[in-house]
Amino acid sequence: MKPTELLRSSTFRLALLYMVLFAGSASMLLGFIYWSTVAFMSEQVDTTIETEIQGLAEQYRQRGLNGLVSIINERVERRSDSAALYLFASPTFRPLAGNLAGWPGETPAEDGWLDFEIEDPRGNIDNLFARARVFELTGSFKLLVGRDVRELHVTQALIIRALLWGLAITVGLALVGGIMVSRTILRRLEDINTTSQEIMAGDLGRRVPTRGTSDDFDQLAANLNAMLDEIERLMEGIRHVSDNIAHDLRTPLTRLRHRLEGLADDSLPADTRHDQVERSIAEADQLLGLFSALLRITRMEAGGYQPSFSRLTLRGIIEDAAELYQVVAEEKGQNLAIDVLDDTPIDADGDLLFQALSNLIDNAIKFTPEDGAIRIATLRRDDAVILSVADSGPGIPAEERDRVLERFYRAEASRSTMGSGLGLSLVAAIAAVHQAALELTDNIPGLKVTLRFPIPNGREIGNPKPVA
Repeated sequence: MKPTELLRSSTFRLALLYMVLFAGSASMLLGFIYWSTVAFMSEQVDTTIETEIQGLAEQYRQRGLNGLVSIINERVERRSDSAALYLFASPTFRPLAGNLAGWPGETPAEDGWLDFEIEDPRGNIDNLFARARVFELTGSFKLLVGRDVRELHVTQALIIRALLWGLAITVGLALVGGIMVSRTILRRLEDINTTSQEIMAGDLGRRVPTRGTSDDFDQLAANLNAMLDEIERLMEGIRHVSDNIAHDLRTPLTRLRHRLEGLADDSLPADTRHDQVERSIAEADQLLGLFSALLRITRMEAGGYQPSFSRLTLRGIIEDAAELYQVVAEEKGQNLAIDVLDDTPIDADGDLLFQALSNLIDNAIKFTPEDGAIRIATLRRDDAVILSVADSGPGIPAEERDRVLERFYRAEASRSTMGSGLGLSLVAAIAAVHQAALELTDNIPGLKVTLRFPIPNGREIGNPKPVA
């Protein structure tokens, strides 16, 4: 990975933003530590000076000038190596007692505090930095009490240096961490981009690699791979549908063309010509029905079909469909029976349900042998109304029951039977619109198709969102 790519990446900019926020937070924390430490030390110095000057002022009031001079000299001798500073001066600032050679040239602040630099009375080479309080006694005598704060300044410098180094190390570590995180994220994103480019180039079998860490990127990769699996399945389905359309349309289109060629022969008798025209129209109607069914399935799966839901019962739909197919069943000597055990209302599109039931009955009649039985039944179980169509035909093997719901798929047992292979696909699409569960099971012998519709439970009538 090139450094320029890393610097231009959004992850690196995000890492820099994190570094700035982290450094700002660290600066605030270190600044608070510095302020708390130095302020505490300065306050201690001021408190010590204030206490001493108040004590000396009290001694002056009690013992007078000589007593104050004696006490100051005593403290200077006793604390010759300490940081305490004393100076008792006349109204003209002439030193009378203490360990300072002269009065500082700086002017005290309004509150009496004075910060100054002066030669160290203890003979050290370096000048001392002092902080003192000036107190005016009776008779305009001046009393200065202070402390050598060089150690405080040194401590402050050490703290500032430590804080700056700490801040620099913090920023450095944040920058290194940001770069490492950015490189890791960019590598994962590069894997996704590389896989996407290979898929766009035509390799639909490529998948985003995972690392088994179950982190966010692994979850994203798993979701992308699941989406790619679904896309590959749909693409395979499109190829399968295209092949089946070409295969299933070739024969009827060929027959239609031959008939139309025959109609061009003027020598054909009128009754033969009429028969050819009728067959051609029937062939064209079959093709139009095929495309209409395919279009309906596509629209329902894509959510483009807007069903008209109402609260209804299945009895009327079943009776109408059974009446429509009763004659066809009797012609084959089949027994078409209705067994409505429950008539609980459901929310549904009556036209779509009639179409789904008609397809199921038509399939049952088509594949049930003569003298066979077809039974249409409803019952209520738990929170659902179950509609079933059972026949005594050859049935469908368990391994093919999922595939027969695909468009144009026809089981081996139905290859010799007329049909487009869209009947059960349309039923599955209508079931999805109604959020109904579709199940194919053995009827022993035969096939049993079950639709499980949810019961409204008193809720308002609504249009469930189609499920692809």
